[in-house]
Amino acid sequence: MPPRPRLILGSGSPRRLELLAQIGLVPDAVRAADIDETPRAGERPLPYVRRMAVEKSQALEIAPDEVLLTADTTVSVGLRILGKPEDRAEAEAFLTLMSGRRHAVITAIAVRHGDRLVTREVKTTLRMRHLSASDIAAYLDSNDWMGKAGGYGIQGAAAAFIPWISGSYTAVVGLPLAETAALLTHAGITAPAPSGQEQSQGSRP
Repeated sequence: MPPRPRLILGSGSPRRLELLAQIGLVPDAVRAADIDETPRAGERPLPYVRRMAVEKSQALEIAPDEVLLTADTTVSVGLRILGKPEDRAEAEAFLTLMSGRRHAVITAIAVRHGDRLVTREVKTTLRMRHLSASDIAAYLDSNDWMGKAGGYGIQGAAAAFIPWISGSYTAVVGLPLAETAALLTHAGITAPAPSGQEQSQGSRP
């Protein structure tokens, strides 16, 4: 049996590292891609986030025995893309726009092994409750908005802002685990079985 390929995470996001750990995967290396993330004129959210995941993948070098996982997450209100806010004022504008209405979070993943590059996109719809000016100010004061698409992170204090979600929670955090595990399995990297499952199998007569 050939050796298991090395898993390379093409992202410096600690959240994606934590998500992979939830399914028992620890990357052999982490390499963050440095690309221009500016949307093109008239670019729609889903093609944009797919392009970002692919360009991150193409910007990194991998060895023949390595599998590269890259991802990108964006928030959209209608066709408007809400990326990572540049400053507090932009984060405030994003939260004000989403307050009391639905928005979408789209995460694209790309897995590259040799000459093969496979992508998948996962779209999740969420509703943000109405936020008062004091709600927004308190959240901005926490600085939890920094570096997060749309200016908030559902895994933090902003979880109190989201009473309804339809889709993948882990995709909103930054990596849809079911879809990621499936693509990695096809590339030769399988998440280890849960310890409880191993024990129950071992106890069979």
